[in-house]
Amino acid sequence: MENIILIGMPGCGKSTVGVVLAKTLGFDFADTDLLICRHEGMTLQRIIEEKGLKYFEDVECRVGKELSVHNTVVATGGSMVLYPCAMQALKAMGKVVFIDVDLPELTRRITNITTRGITFKEGETLESIYKSRRPYYEQYADITVNICEDSIENTVEKIIGILEDQK
Repeated sequence: MENIILIGMPGCGKSTVGVVLAKTLGFDFADTDLLICRHEGMTLQRIIEEKGLKYFEDVECRVGKELSVHNTVVATGGSMVLYPCAMQALKAMGKVVFIDVDLPELTRRITNITTRGITFKEGETLESIYKSRRPYYEQYADITVNICEDSIENTVEKIIGILEDQK
């Protein structure tokens, strides 16, 4: 099997699902947010605050575009879908899975919205980025999995089942 690229809104569970999915498949796991933090030596929020949103966006795009992995589950940052060159590179290296969680559930899950490192431009809200990013998630997805009511294990089983059906 190839790489599996997880996309979706901040708080949808990409990292949590990704770790369990990787363990289940015997794959490696990579989180682009953590790769950015390691490279920059600071948290996402601190990068945004100290170096600016444009700098963060450039770094996130570069990480997505230059990532080179095999047999890996990759959890992307929620805004990765905004960079076509990064998404084309990621899509070329594996199946893209959109972890779809509705807005009320995301609102419930994200309690640290001002410190989480979400790329908000001035005047944007969780609802506005949800509405603006959703078409991109749908555009790039090979598979969409809605997980509002599912446990992590059920979500992983769903993803594996769909991937096996597509073979």
